[in-house]
Amino acid sequence: MTALLARLLVPVRLGASEARRLSAGTLPKLAILAMALIPTLYAGLYLFANHDPYGHLDEVPAALVVLDEGTTTTDSVSGETSERTFGEDVAEDLLDDGGFGWVETSQRDAEAGVRSGRFDAALVIGESFSADLVSSGEFEPRQASLTLVTNDANNYLAGTIADTIVGQVRDAVAQEVGTEAADEFLRGFASIHTNLADAVDGADRLLDGTQDLTDGVRSADDGAHTLADGATQAADGAAALDAQVAPLADATSRLDDGARQLDDGLGDLEDATASLPASTRQLAAGAQEVADGNDQVADLGRQAADAAGQVLPALDAARDDVVAAVADGLDDLVADGTLTRDQADALAADVADRVTPALDDERAQVQDAVGQVEDASGKLDTLADGAQQVADGAATLAASTPQLTDGIASAADGAGRLADGTSELAASTPTLLDGVSRLADGTTQVASGAGDLADGTSRLVDGAGDLGDGTSALRDGLAEGLGQVPDVDDDTRSATADTLGDPVEVRDQALSSAGTYGGGLAPFFLSLATWIGAYVLFLLVRPLSTRALAAGRSGLAAALGGWFVPAAIGVVQVAVMLGVTTFALDITPAHGLATALFLVLVSGTFVAVLQALNVWLGAAGQFLGLVLMLVQLVTAGGTFPWQTIPEPLRALHQFLPMTYAVEGLRQLLYGGSVATAAGAAGVLAGVLVVALGLTALAARRQRVWSVTRLQPELVL
Repeated sequence: MTALLARLLVPVRLGASEARRLSAGTLPKLAILAMALIPTLYAGLYLFANHDPYGHLDEVPAALVVLDEGTTTTDSVSGETSERTFGEDVAEDLLDDGGFGWVETSQRDAEAGVRSGRFDAALVIGESFSADLVSSGEFEPRQASLTLVTNDANNYLAGTIADTIVGQVRDAVAQEVGTEAADEFLRGFASIHTNLADAVDGADRLLDGTQDLTDGVRSADDGAHTLADGATQAADGAAALDAQVAPLADATSRLDDGARQLDDGLGDLEDATASLPASTRQLAAGAQEVADGNDQVADLGRQAADAAGQVLPALDAARDDVVAAVADGLDDLVADGTLTRDQADALAADVADRVTPALDDERAQVQDAVGQVEDASGKLDTLADGAQQVADGAATLAASTPQLTDGIASAADGAGRLADGTSELAASTPTLLDGVSRLADGTTQVASGAGDLADGTSRLVDGAGDLGDGTSALRDGLAEGLGQVPDVDDDTRSATADTLGDPVEVRDQALSSAGTYGGGLAPFFLSLATWIGAYVLFLLVRPLSTRALAAGRSGLAAALGGWFVPAAIGVVQVAVMLGVTTFALDITPAHGLATALFLVLVSGTFVAVLQALNVWLGAAGQFLGLVLMLVQLVTAGGTFPWQTIPEPLRALHQFLPMTYAVEGLRQLLYGGSVATAAGAAGVLAGVLVVALGLTALAARRQRVWSVTRLQPELVL
C-alpha cells in the first residue's frame, strides 16, 4: 500500500520540482503570471469588443434619401380620396428607431458619402414609391422598390446589416399596405353583403311581380283568344254585309230613276191640269170630247196610281237601308280607326237630323199625293164609268177642279223633293259601299292581328313562366351567395385585416439563449483562449522532466509530472478568464460550477495534446500546435454552423478537440442539454487520456539519449 502511494506521489513530486524551477527568481514568477493572464486578455478583449455591436448600430452613419412624390388613394366603399406619402412614413420610422444613425440628405450627397466612407450605407426611396404601393388596387400592379447603396470597401458587415434592416423596413411597409388593402377589401365585402341583401329583397319583389305578370299574361291570353274569335266573327259579318250591300247601288239608282220619272210625270200632270178649272168650265160643252178621251185619262190615272203605290214601299225600304247602312258603315269606320265613336255618333245624329225628317216629311206629302192620285184615279174611273154623268156633274167638277190642281201641284212638289232625296242617297251610296268594303278588309286584318296577338300571348305565357323560373333561380342564387359573403363587425374586420397584412407571427421560443452577440461568441473565444493559454505555457514549461528521465522514472510518471505544472497553471488561467467573463463582461453561465469544471477539463486536455506534440516532435510539434489551432479555428463551428464549412475541412470537424470544447461550453453557458455537455466532456477526457498515453510512450523512449536529442537541429 505504501509502495502504491509512493508511486502515485511521484508525478506530484516531479511537478513540484518543475514548479520550484520555474518560480526561482522574479522574472520567472512574472512570466508565469503573464502566461496565466494571456487567455483572459485574449478572450476578454475579444468578448468585450464584440459584447453588443447591434446595440450600437445607431452610431453607424447611414444616409436616407426620400424622393417619393406621394399618391392619391380612393376609398372603394365611401369614394373619398386622400393623399398618401408612404416614403415619408418610412423615413419617420427610420429616423425614430431605424437601427442605423440615419441622416436625411440628397441623393447626390448620399452616393458621394457612401463612396467616400462618410456613410456606411444609403437608402433611396424612389419617386413612385407610394404610387407603386397602391398600384395593385388599380389593377396595374407594380412592385415598389427601395434602393440600398452599399460599399464593401467601407465595411462588409455594415452592408449585410443594412440588407437586414431594409428587409425589415420592407416587411413593415408590406404589412402596413397589406393590412390597409385587406381592410378595404373586407369593407368592400361588407358593402357587397349589404348590396346583395338588397338584391335578394329586390329579387323577392321581382319574383312576386313575375307571378303577378304571369297571372295577368294568362288573363290577357284568354282575352286575346276571345278577341281573335270575336274578330273572326266580325270579319265574317263584315264580309257578309259587304256582299249584301253590293246590290244597294242598283236599287238606289233605280229608286232615283223612278223618283225622277214620278217627278216628271207629276210635273206633266200639273202642267196638264193647270188649265183644268177653265177646261171643266168648258166640260159641259166638251162632255162628248171628255167621254171620248176618258179611256185615255182613266188609263193614265191607273198608271199614276200604280206608280204612286210603288213609291211609298220603295221609299220606306230605302230609308231603312240607308239608316242601317250608315250606322254599320260608321261602326266600321270607328273600328278601323277612321272615326272616333263620338265623331260617328255625331255624324249619325246629323244624318238622322237631316235625312230622316226630310224623308218622313216627303213621305207624308208623297202619301198624300198618292192618296190624291188614287182618288183621282178613282174619280177618273168613275168618270170613265159615268161618262154619261159628266155633263150632269160638270158644275160639281168645276167646283172641285181647283182642289185637284192643288193636290197635283203638292204631289209634284213632293215628287221633286223625293227625287232630290233619292239623288243624294244615290250619290252617298258609293261612299257607303266603299266604307263597307274597307270595313270588311279592316275586320279581316283585325282578325289576322287578333290571331297573331293570341299566338303572341301564348308565347308570352310561356315566357312569363320561364321568367318566373329564372327569377326564382336568381333569388335562390343571390340568397346562396349572400350566405357565402362574409358579414363581419368592425372589430373582426380590423383583426382579420391585421392578420391578412401580417399572416405569420414569429414567436421566439429559445430553448437556450446567449443574450448578446458577445455571449454567443463566448464558447468559441473561451475555447480558443484556452488553447492559446496552453500553447504559450510550453514556451516556458518543459514538456518532460529531464531529471525524471535520467532517474529512470516510468514513462507515465514522467508524462504526468510534465503535465501537472502546465495543467495547474491552466486552472489559474481558467479561473481568471471565467471570473472576468462573468463579472466584468456580464456573461453569466447557466451552470456555473459545471462550466468551471468543464473549462478545467478543456485546459487539461489542450495541455496534454500540446505536451504530446512537443514531446514527440519537439520544435516541429510546437509549430504544429500553432497550425492545429488555426485548423480548429475554422472547423470548430464557433461562428458559422460547421455544416457551412467546405470540404475537406468539414471532415476534420468531428476529430479535433476544440469542436467538443465549443459544443460543451454552449450547452453549459446557455442552459442547454447537460447530457450533450457530458458527452463532449467524455470525448475530451478520452483525448486527454490518449494524449497522456502518447506522452508516456514518448517519455519511455526518451530515457535513452541520442545525439539528436543532445544536439537538436532546431531549437525554439
